[in-house]
Amino acid sequence: MTDWQPTASLSNLRLRTELLTKLRAFFATRKVLEVDTPALSRAGVTDRHIASFRVEDGRGGALYLHTSPEFPMKRLLAAGSGDIWQLCKVFRSGEAGRMHNPEFSMLEWYRLGFDHHQLMAETAELVAVLVPGRKPAEYLSYRDAFLREVGFDPFAASPKDCIVALEQAGRHPPKEQELDYDGWLDLVAGELVYPALGLGGLTFIYDYPASQAALSRVQPGNPPVAERFEAFMDGMELANGFHELTDAVEQRRRFEADRTYRQAEGLMDVPMDERLLAAIRHGLPSCAGVALGFDRLLMTAAGARTIAEVIAFPFDQA
Repeated sequence: MTDWQPTASLSNLRLRTELLTKLRAFFATRKVLEVDTPALSRAGVTDRHIASFRVEDGRGGALYLHTSPEFPMKRLLAAGSGDIWQLCKVFRSGEAGRMHNPEFSMLEWYRLGFDHHQLMAETAELVAVLVPGRKPAEYLSYRDAFLREVGFDPFAASPKDCIVALEQAGRHPPKEQELDYDGWLDLVAGELVYPALGLGGLTFIYDYPASQAALSRVQPGNPPVAERFEAFMDGMELANGFHELTDAVEQRRRFEADRTYRQAEGLMDVPMDERLLAAIRHGLPSCAGVALGFDRLLMTAAGARTIAEVIAFPFDQA
């Protein structure tokens, strides 16, 4: 039996330590406070695309392993913490593969007074410190990324446009009625747009459709767009950031819409985080926040093809 051995090389484990040292220095010079928040919560994430691990607390109650430290970090922001950052283990059920492990390391930070454009710039600065020698960062709107990679405007697209693009690329798309508007855009983005981004350096995509706002603000316009961004390197999603929503009523509406969707699709129902909503009502300061996959960043720094090469023991050997 040899599967007791780590899948990461000792050099990659040392590289992780080197990046952690640089990471702490980066935030220390900017006077961003390092914090620590619970991994277990009575509430979970309602996001329709993320599956939480549910565990029992021994007294008949349900607990959820966090998929991100976002909710308690926002409670700290509402309590007056100022700028904060955290690196922690997070957990997502069903996510395993070349770039996924159900337990992984997430870097998350929040900057008061920033919008998503300012936070993109700081994310680029951090990545340049941790993974030097890459091309300067590229910035594309969601619309421009689609126009460049698949030749159509996602804000004016139909399912037929998506099907044609996928078929021309040799994919076998589902039937037209099987996905909604965002489902088709997500499929085209995941298959054809995102893998072409960040080759040789970071690419940021911003101004997503308002229907994909998640926890971000929506900027009015024709069409309205979500004030969020994603960052890609070597065709791999690295980070997801928001100009954060500070409206508790709208946040509750989005949570409830997510729960309705989950129930209709037969997904596990997850209770809303009422403490987060209370914190937002109390007063979440204007801020921007971003979550960055630290293991994936380490993959790019090490030139690794799989996440198993940069973590000691992946889930199937844990």
